[in-house]
Amino acid sequence: MSIQEFRDYMASGKPVIGGSDVHMMFHKLSQQALRITAEINGKYHTPDELHTLLEQLFGREIPQSVGMFPPFHTDCGKNTVLGGRVFINMGCKFQDQGGITIDEGALIGHNVVLATLNHDLSPGNRQSMTYAPIHIGKNVWIGANATVLQGVTIGDGAVVAAGAVVTKDVEPNTIVGGVPAKLIKRIQTNK
Repeated sequence: MSIQEFRDYMASGKPVIGGSDVHMMFHKLSQQALRITAEINGKYHTPDELHTLLEQLFGREIPQSVGMFPPFHTDCGKNTVLGGRVFINMGCKFQDQGGITIDEGALIGHNVVLATLNHDLSPGNRQSMTYAPIHIGKNVWIGANATVLQGVTIGDGAVVAAGAVVTKDVEPNTIVGGVPAKLIKRIQTNK
């Protein structure tokens, strides 16, 4: 299975059955991700060196304006898309098999978890997985230690408070917080 075939399968919404070809691809991609993230996290890299490593990890071109402070962890890497001026702070963990898109200008705080997978609830099928993409809009700010779960879209300009667990879509230009995250207030925008 090629990386593009993997991406296409994951975009299809079809189930991932334990032991299937796509499940085995998870394992292959995780080994690549572990190797590259070990290099990213194991020593200092100049911004240009880090950019090259991130393109290897994500398996695609990323804008030169993307910034990151390692350490960074992912168990796949090949299903993340980053817009320009995205910044990812230290300690983030992306489980991106189901697809993660982070639009232009988004800020991802320390220790944020983006999780696109879930295991089947039936004990007999626990190795099988459900998944759904995460989409983070333009100029979103996700605070430290927040967790965003599968299928969530965070609208442009929104803020996710530190420590929040986001289980449902977030409207544009709002602030959410808590466990589970709820609306705190609307952001007044300058036009």
